[in-house]
Amino acid sequence: MKIRFGQVGHGFSTLSAWFGRVVSLALLCLLATQAIADNYPRQPGVDVQHYIFRVTLNDDNDEITGESTAALKFVQDGVTEVALDLTSVANGKGMTVSEVTSGGAAVHYVHSADRLRITLPSMPEKGEVRQFTVKYHGIAATGLHILKNKFGERCFFSVNWPTLGRQWLPMIDHPYDKATSEFLITAPDKYQVVANGLLQEVVDLGDGRRMTHWKQSVPIATWLNNIGVAQFATRHFGTAAGVPLETWVFHQDRDNGIATFETPTRQAIEFYSDHVGPYPYEKLADVEAAGMGGGMEHASEIFYGQTSVTNRPAFGLVAHEISHQWFGDSVTEKDWDDAWLSEGFATYFALLCTEFYQGREPFVAGLQRSRTTILTAEKRTPGVAVIHDNLPEIQGGRAPVGIVYQKGGWTLHMLRGQIGTEKFWAGMREYYRRYRDSNASTEDLRKVMEEVSGQKLEWFFRQWLYRAGSPAVEGGWKYNAQSKKIEIDLAQTQDGDAFRLPLEVGVSAGGRQKVEKIEMTERRQRFEVASDKEPQAVDLDPNTWILMDAKFSGAGLRPAR
Repeated sequence: MKIRFGQVGHGFSTLSAWFGRVVSLALLCLLATQAIADNYPRQPGVDVQHYIFRVTLNDDNDEITGESTAALKFVQDGVTEVALDLTSVANGKGMTVSEVTSGGAAVHYVHSADRLRITLPSMPEKGEVRQFTVKYHGIAATGLHILKNKFGERCFFSVNWPTLGRQWLPMIDHPYDKATSEFLITAPDKYQVVANGLLQEVVDLGDGRRMTHWKQSVPIATWLNNIGVAQFATRHFGTAAGVPLETWVFHQDRDNGIATFETPTRQAIEFYSDHVGPYPYEKLADVEAAGMGGGMEHASEIFYGQTSVTNRPAFGLVAHEISHQWFGDSVTEKDWDDAWLSEGFATYFALLCTEFYQGREPFVAGLQRSRTTILTAEKRTPGVAVIHDNLPEIQGGRAPVGIVYQKGGWTLHMLRGQIGTEKFWAGMREYYRRYRDSNASTEDLRKVMEEVSGQKLEWFFRQWLYRAGSPAVEGGWKYNAQSKKIEIDLAQTQDGDAFRLPLEVGVSAGGRQKVEKIEMTERRQRFEVASDKEPQAVDLDPNTWILMDAKFSGAGLRPAR
């Protein structure tokens, strides 16, 4: 997700200050998990299997009418009530429920405080599946946006991230419970409708309206269910890695849609399919959307803000959003505290795609830009770690994007440096294979990477994901001609304990550069590197592997503070 819609935000108080050095790593991780727990009210006795969303739109006003059916499987005994999220009416906006039925009979419900609580007429048996149909109507305050596009034409676009699906759809509005789904959208027949999955049918109703039916046969998180309704130019442009590719852009933007999307889409699909695993969905549609900027990675139908559609390929944006189809959509974080498993992945994998197609230089330049963003964000919002209780801030528009996105991406880059590129890719493939179409946590990722690499990585994940801030390193070097050694003095000047930093030192002599490895574990350390000749230059982290604010003199010892 790379969206500008006025609702993104995050924040955190550092965990490291809570614990002394005597606290064991296991206890630290346990307490950290408890401290940042996502507190959405889960229903452990219920597992949603399938949603059918029937929604009618019109051009006379912004009110919608809906009839939604949820098929629920009961996975525990003793369940007497189920609850769906659906926004109540306030200030003229919200949804009014007129009826809830199950098995053809009306059931008792209470709709208040944005929750639809349904009393079960009889206690279900474990393993039983029941369907509940909700009839409702109203005007969505957000989530479903009814507006005019840049050409002045009326259109309808939903953006449900992170918890806005409840504004117009009855659902368990949290990524932990994934389900398959269908949209049956009735709208004036001048519009085309795009949604998740594969198109099932289009029916002209004979009264100036058309019903369009899409079906998503792979389980997805509820916020990934979305629709776009506009006067589109729809184009199918073959397949990549066996995936059907489509563009849905405003009819005036047909040619720009081809230029913006087709080449980078094909490249990204092929890269991720080759390096990670098979694409998880039935199609990939690039959709031009009004009312947002950037992009939004809805499963099988990515929305892009209308200003993104130009006469030039949008390689970076497209690579970011398409990577989400694997990480964020297919492998979805178990809760919002682990949003970096979506956004950090997309940020770094877009750079990996850049490295593959455009070379090392643009890749490193992207890392350097990300590093600047991170260090700036950490000064602006100190005490914020990558993993934290960020949902209230996402909802409130206060996300420290540079930390969740860029620092999350840099963490993956440093993980690659720690375990090696070959094992990194093997770990990514296994992580995707193991958690495809389901949910994962940071701990799940760590365990997979430990299995593949043979390394213990608790320290690494704790340091870069649960600790706020980044290391600041100052120092310099001098050559000792008598001992034929380069003397390197380094100091970590950030607040708090020293970071563990596996560093590379590039020694340039005789027209060649030799890379030596050192590991810094203390606030101040001296290192010696053998060299028969005085080097022309000594560079710290010459291959850009470590996230740090480094000030290192090119020659002459700079005393460490």
